[in-house]
Amino acid sequence: MKNYSPRLFDLYKNDIQSLLKEKLDISNVMQLPKIEKIVLNMGMGDAKDNKNSLSQAIEEMTIITGQKPVVTKARKAISNFKLRAGDPVGIKVTLRGSKMYEFLDRFISISSPRIRDFRGLPSKGFDGRGNYNFGISEQIIFSEIDYDKVNTIRGLNITIMTSTDNDYHAYELLLSFGFPINDYKEKKKGK
Repeated sequence: MKNYSPRLFDLYKNDIQSLLKEKLDISNVMQLPKIEKIVLNMGMGDAKDNKNSLSQAIEEMTIITGQKPVVTKARKAISNFKLRAGDPVGIKVTLRGSKMYEFLDRFISISSPRIRDFRGLPSKGFDGRGNYNFGISEQIIFSEIDYDKVNTIRGLNITIMTSTDNDYHAYELLLSFGFPINDYKEKKKGK
């Protein structure tokens, strides 16, 4: 297990780097964009009232990512939502290294084709700093989740953070991994 290297990491080192050098016209390998981390976030509106729901969400996120999530808590009280400071409001996981590449591989090849009426992820998810955000409406698209044990269908948000601050470079990086993103149209300034 010591010499194990994820399939997508090997693909990046052997093929994608040379492809990006040519396509983006970057001569230095160290300036090439790369994926730094993936953050999965699940908001839980009923976490304060329903402790069982929170524990089931933690269990499902652990199964999906292979890593135990952190419970996020409210920073301040909001009376309209009956929320006090310190109440649990969601869970999140940050993936790096080989776990990140394994999750990305499973998402691209297994989970994304299982999304209902899937026509690719929107290219609007780039934030202007080279990061890509998108949402999943059902956690059951992940094959690791046992459908019979799911009490509630929950959505989650996935953020892919790259080393570049250019959206087009990040788009080309994700596309070269085989990420199912629709055509990228550059935002025009002033419109």
